[in-house]
Amino acid sequence: MQDFIREMPKAELHVHLEGTLEPEHIFALAERNQIDLEYKTPEEVIDAYNFHDLPSFLAIYYAAMGVLQTEEDFFELTYHYFLRAHQDNIVYVEPFFDPQGHTSRGVSFETVINGIHRAQVAAREKLGIESNLIMCFLRDASAESAMQHLHMSLAYRDWIIGVGLDSDEKDNPPSKFREVFALARQEGYKLTMHCDVNQVDIVDHIWQCLDDIEVDRIDHGINSLEDEKLCQEIATRGLGLTVCPVSNRFVVQSLTSQEIKAMLARRMKVSIHSDDPGYFRAYLTDNYLALIEEAEFSRAEIMQLNRHAFETSWLEDEQKQSYLERLQRYSS
Repeated sequence: MQDFIREMPKAELHVHLEGTLEPEHIFALAERNQIDLEYKTPEEVIDAYNFHDLPSFLAIYYAAMGVLQTEEDFFELTYHYFLRAHQDNIVYVEPFFDPQGHTSRGVSFETVINGIHRAQVAAREKLGIESNLIMCFLRDASAESAMQHLHMSLAYRDWIIGVGLDSDEKDNPPSKFREVFALARQEGYKLTMHCDVNQVDIVDHIWQCLDDIEVDRIDHGINSLEDEKLCQEIATRGLGLTVCPVSNRFVVQSLTSQEIKAMLARRMKVSIHSDDPGYFRAYLTDNYLALIEEAEFSRAEIMQLNRHAFETSWLEDEQKQSYLERLQRYSS
């Protein structure tokens, strides 16, 4: 089963580019950009990865972003992820980026997206990995800031397939960004939002995603299982749920494997992703392998999880079908 998972052609729909920043790369960029770090070695950085909830993770996450300064930095960040994705036989990616985490430090939107886009082109040409970029808004920033960044993005509309919402969910419901996402949809963007595990009012937040925002996909969304009517609605709409098992373990001390099985049983289009692999020390294949260690997932279930990732991607139908046929040939 391990070899089957490693060699399986995969799609990844929930990975934050800033979350792929490895400790060794943090130090290399800090040295190049003459930035003083709190830690003396990469090992000290890893030792500090003692996350127990979302805020404790975000504190370290945003501090590390400070080493990203130039277009070349963003190219390296993104291409390093693609190289690692290639090892996992990931063939299609819809990565997130958080421009507000950089513009707030004086790094221009143009610098960020030019570096990322160059890496996407290089990954397509050199590694055979296709990708479409998702711009995330920080939910603990203002709706006004999100709207400003939405307008910034329009100059690069052809480079961005959709918008998302991430960061600290406490007191920052989806409805706070209703107008931003309505305009994003008018501009042709696809829509997704994080509904992180075990957050306050999380079931209400998921309903808001469906009824107020009318999202095309939900990131995480495990707590939908608390409301059977909600599960039925998600399944009826065919909405994807991008679940990140190793990431979940830092919050609920479980890979949520039983919850993933429960979603499959309800015909919900749940799929598996890595979230912030540079911090959680687990890329996509590692997440699948961790799942089969914690619970007995059959080969058919693993295939179904991966099939859902392709099915709920934002690829054009013809491209999507091509990947699904490739996956089917692999399993035959």
